[in-house]
Amino acid sequence: MPATRHKQTFKRLPKGENGGIQLLLIHNIEHLGKQGDIVEVKRGYALNYLLPQGLATIANDHHKRMVEKHRDKLRAIELEKLKEWRDLADELGKQSITIEANANDEGHLYGSVGPHEIVDALKEAGFTLAQDQIRLEGPLKELGLYTVKIHLHSEVDASLKVWVVPTVTAESAEA
Repeated sequence: MPATRHKQTFKRLPKGENGGIQLLLIHNIEHLGKQGDIVEVKRGYALNYLLPQGLATIANDHHKRMVEKHRDKLRAIELEKLKEWRDLADELGKQSITIEANANDEGHLYGSVGPHEIVDALKEAGFTLAQDQIRLEGPLKELGLYTVKIHLHSEVDASLKVWVVPTVTAESAEA
């Protein structure tokens, strides 16, 4: 007897003009839309990511009316968050962090410095960021000063000065 599959049934999801699912965004989602926007996405993206993560809800008439009613409040909250991100970007722009790394005499690192090391150095300086917010064009493989882009928000990026210096060993400290 062949195994039967039980098809999961979902409430009827509103279809968009292009055949996708219409959702109302609860949070800003980069490359998709802002909080309160009604977007059309593929069924799998809606059911497997946006809805379970609580990033969006079904765009029914009730939710649309609620958003319209609270749109000004949402804008004020978003502007306040944006101001906080810009203040953080200004703070980061004034910062300079130093990362020690093992290097040869020519200044080439034996390993490399990546987002993980930068996040750890920022944490020591009192800033908590995620590794995916650090935007490197590639790992840092030489000693020197680098300007690293930090992506804080869809509208806010910061620049951070990162010094990669040789590790101070006991032998070189005595010399």
